[in-house]
Amino acid sequence: MKEDFYTGLDIGSHSIKVVVAQEVGETLQIIGCAEVPSAGVSRGSIVSIEDAVSSLSAALEVVERMTGRPITRAAVGISGTHISTQESRGVIAVSRADGEVKDDDVDRVIEAAQAVATPPNHDILHVIPIQFTVDNQTAIKDPIGMSGVRLEVIIQMVQALTGEVKNFTKTVYRTGLEIDDLVLGVLACSESTLTKRQKELGVALVNIGATTTSVAVFEEGDMLHASVIPIGSAHITSDLAIGLRTSIETAERVKLGVGQVRASKINKRDVVDLSKFSADESASVSLLEIHKIIEARLEEIYDHVNQKLSLVGRAGRLPAGVVLTGGGSKLPGIVEQAKDNFRLPASLGLPINIASSIEKAQDIAFTTASGLVLWDIQWRAGNSRLKSMTSPKELINMLGSLGNKFKNLIR
Repeated sequence: MKEDFYTGLDIGSHSIKVVVAQEVGETLQIIGCAEVPSAGVSRGSIVSIEDAVSSLSAALEVVERMTGRPITRAAVGISGTHISTQESRGVIAVSRADGEVKDDDVDRVIEAAQAVATPPNHDILHVIPIQFTVDNQTAIKDPIGMSGVRLEVIIQMVQALTGEVKNFTKTVYRTGLEIDDLVLGVLACSESTLTKRQKELGVALVNIGATTTSVAVFEEGDMLHASVIPIGSAHITSDLAIGLRTSIETAERVKLGVGQVRASKINKRDVVDLSKFSADESASVSLLEIHKIIEARLEEIYDHVNQKLSLVGRAGRLPAGVVLTGGGSKLPGIVEQAKDNFRLPASLGLPINIASSIEKAQDIAFTTASGLVLWDIQWRAGNSRLKSMTSPKELINMLGSLGNKFKNLIR
């Protein structure tokens, strides 16, 4: 019987989000989603397995009640500042006498490219072929069926700290959930927010979370670079708490209630009565001051993103511009500031290619969880493009071994 339910699990520092979808004809329909505050997670890393398991179990319980069915497997997103990318090259001789390139030749050249020295204590999450070369013909996307004697490849490897990967998998397996695939969060997010044309032209996806901002750069359909910056929207809240001399809770309500990015458009005389946001407050503060604090921190985030774009020579050179997504991108005026800072087109990345009657599922904060659902569908279908991007056998075997151990403990 075909499994037609798919689950995406986004474990964030601020909240844990779960999305469950079902294929209805040719349409993917979200039938359940849940968001609960996360504990035991900081800057994308697990810092307390017990607390994280409790939060994750609570999220799964909510979505199981909503869908009326148990959740047993999911595509799981992983992020954190320990994530890194590395470009590598491989070359082999084509094995067949007639020189025709076959699947096994592609597998061998990708393995040869992976043979480079990786940083100590790191696992390879994804191996992404960027382009192939057959003899002197370059920029080939799919070399199978072509003829030549020499096959080369350039790949992008996404790596994560071994300890971080183990902590993530332990946490998930402790809930009894099976991991279909462990996916870089911003890569999964691109599945639900970017069109094929955007990826072909050249685009940067900027996912602003609570404590981290993830960046992925795409061109000619492939991911050229991915990185995680240790600054997010929670830092804006902290800045407001310090600047306004108020509590974190009040600062968060002020940010969501009156926060904007374009401080230049604010009247200097406008003030905000903090008593409207907390009974413990009585002071009035300048609205301009609030917006200057927000704008300064966002400019810092954008400056870091620009540095990442410069690393791959794409600063100011992406025709499809910058797409902002994640819960931190909800502030009014954030797109206009991005256009000025990056000197590129900018827009918000809302979920695409996925339908839902659940209003919460259309929230921009759910783009990663929705992308993980789309990833799960293609992963289970054995999509050839994603197949070459999934974890190597060593990591898959390690995940399976851990899963069996924890399932036995649960029984």
